[in-house]
Amino acid sequence: MARIPAVEHSFAACPLPAAPGASATAAGAVDADVAGAVLRTARAVLAERVAQASEIDASFSGDLAGRVADFTLDGGKRMRPRLLWWGMRACGSADPGATAAALRLGVALELIQTCALIHDDVMDRSRLRRGKPAVHIGLAGRAGLSPDSERGSAFGTSAAVLAGDLALAWADDTVAETALPTPVRQRIGAIWRSLRTEMVAGQYLDLHGQATGGSSAARAIRTACLKSALYSVERPLAIGAALADADERTTAALRSAGRCAGIAFQLRDDLLGVFGDPARTGKPSGDDIREGKPTYLLAVARERAEATGDERALAVLGQAVGNAGVTEGGLADVRGVFEATGARAHVERKAERLRDHAVHRLGEAVDVDAHGGRQLLSLLRTVSGDPSGHGSATPDDPGGHDSPAAARALSATEGGGVR
Repeated sequence: MARIPAVEHSFAACPLPAAPGASATAAGAVDADVAGAVLRTARAVLAERVAQASEIDASFSGDLAGRVADFTLDGGKRMRPRLLWWGMRACGSADPGATAAALRLGVALELIQTCALIHDDVMDRSRLRRGKPAVHIGLAGRAGLSPDSERGSAFGTSAAVLAGDLALAWADDTVAETALPTPVRQRIGAIWRSLRTEMVAGQYLDLHGQATGGSSAARAIRTACLKSALYSVERPLAIGAALADADERTTAALRSAGRCAGIAFQLRDDLLGVFGDPARTGKPSGDDIREGKPTYLLAVARERAEATGDERALAVLGQAVGNAGVTEGGLADVRGVFEATGARAHVERKAERLRDHAVHRLGEAVDVDAHGGRQLLSLLRTVSGDPSGHGSATPDDPGGHDSPAAARALSATEGGGVR
């Protein structure tokens, strides 16, 4: 195959921005554009990190550190920092110290997401991310190597693993260097440790399910909980609650709301991966089938086919799932199985119940008529796919599903720009 040209990163050429001042971290100003405030903070934090890297080695800084910074700043919808922010605001905090800390911790969440996405593209052998060469592809090109050659592939993937590791190290450094009262630091530290481990566990269960050819419905839900609900929704909300010094009852209800909304998102994302319009979802329909993703939708269809002795349905799934060369006709047959077994309808109902429970639990945690609670309610509804919350969201998760329409919907809840 032809060599993919390297895309030069631009961070090293950017001037060092000033750290956000007091006016930039006033809670009311951040409310108007959470994503923009996080981006400004990220530029300051990452400029410092890249400058430190340049003192170590110019090649390391130019090839790797600058690329990690660019990746973190370029694209994505800042969903996790938004959840953190509105979780804090819904719990009633407008303290300047908590505001500044929330923005820095939001940057840490973006950096750990950078780690997850870079590593995920290596594991999935994805060539593109956000319409550009994936990091391992770009690194091979930067070294003057074809990513399709044995040498270029080995270098690119190995260097990308280091890039992901660097992003994780920077995330930890950002948390460690954020000014927090001791009790709050201890509370957030425990949440952060859980978040990191759960992210890895969810990714491992996903990989294991693909390698072994399937998983039970219960294990698929567990994977969705770890990979999407806890890491992407529940833990960011819990960090926001900790910054606001919310009590145990409020925090527990908020976490429950986040977990339900996060699982609902993953179930709807699974449905979109099979039945969605590629023009709206931003990914080819049927990729989850081709890749053998161990989704809840697939597990329910298999279990129902086995329970009724539907050998034809089982044969269709056996031939198509995990088959990269499956035809459009084969994919249509799989969709037919999902319909005929009732798996699609079951997953849709479950996602709706989870969404409704998320809304109910949020109402138990905070005042959803107040400004912060109202914004958080809208965001959770968007995440869980409620039309009244501006439609179905598609967060920039390690599955690579990055929908421009979802970005616009998430931005609409705050008036912020699309990132």
